[in-house]
Amino acid sequence: MVLSRQGLAFAGLVLAILLWSGNALVGRAYHEDIPPLSLSFWRWSLASALLLPFVARSIWRHRQALLAAGWRLPVLAAVGIASYNSLLYTAAQSTPAINLTLVGTCLPLATFVGAGVLLGEWPARRAWVGLVVALLGLCYLISRGSLEVLTSLSFAGGDLIMLLAVLVWATYTLLLRRWRRYLTVPPLTLLGVLMLLGLPCILPFYLLELSLRGGFAVTPGNLAAIAYTAVFASLVAYLAWNHGVSVLGAAAASLTNYLMPVFTALLGWVLLGEPLQSYHLVGGGLIFAGLLATRRA
Repeated sequence: MVLSRQGLAFAGLVLAILLWSGNALVGRAYHEDIPPLSLSFWRWSLASALLLPFVARSIWRHRQALLAAGWRLPVLAAVGIASYNSLLYTAAQSTPAINLTLVGTCLPLATFVGAGVLLGEWPARRAWVGLVVALLGLCYLISRGSLEVLTSLSFAGGDLIMLLAVLVWATYTLLLRRWRRYLTVPPLTLLGVLMLLGLPCILPFYLLELSLRGGFAVTPGNLAAIAYTAVFASLVAYLAWNHGVSVLGAAAASLTNYLMPVFTALLGWVLLGEPLQSYHLVGGGLIFAGLLATRRA
């Protein structure tokens, strides 16, 4: 079966969410070994080193289009490259990975409203129905099928930082859509430029953290963590996400964030041997049903 352009874009968004679920697990698993700004800075440094040799000529060839985009590129870089991930890794210092993914699911509502207010792209009625169905699935998953569990949930201080990160990411997603007519360069070229502009934004905060807290030990585990975030959570996931937003729109793309708790549970099952429960299957099924409804909206 050959997927349509929209189908491929949707598949790319799902892949991005899967890779970012792993990113949240890495951020939490290594929060004692790698300081948050160190992880953010070296993640993007490695990703840039891997990508730029392949896109340098393209950046030069498309320099007029990039100059025409002007101040929009530094804004996108500061929001989507520098701020979001630095905030996520900072939040991971004091809150579990599952909380990171659960707070992250506030993104669809923020983006739905933002798309209507800022872009004039109010989602169709069926999309809102899909949002509600996916939200019900999320609540069932969070509660493990028990109202008592849902009412006893507690959140740490890091969750507020993660909520700020979600608002930052919603802004990035909406601006990608709003400014798409200025972002006419190839996707890899755009990502390379955003990395180049985003790294200097992280650098002063990284240096401050380095002076106050120190760096990290160069061990195989720490290097593997940085490599994962650079290759999969940066290069692959950002390309897939940016393409999905350009094809399907900001609101529809943001709904895939509801899959983060599902993927976190699956990764815990595969990597940590944590058992899958019936509420994972029921909640995940409702989330997928909601996403499919939105795709057809």
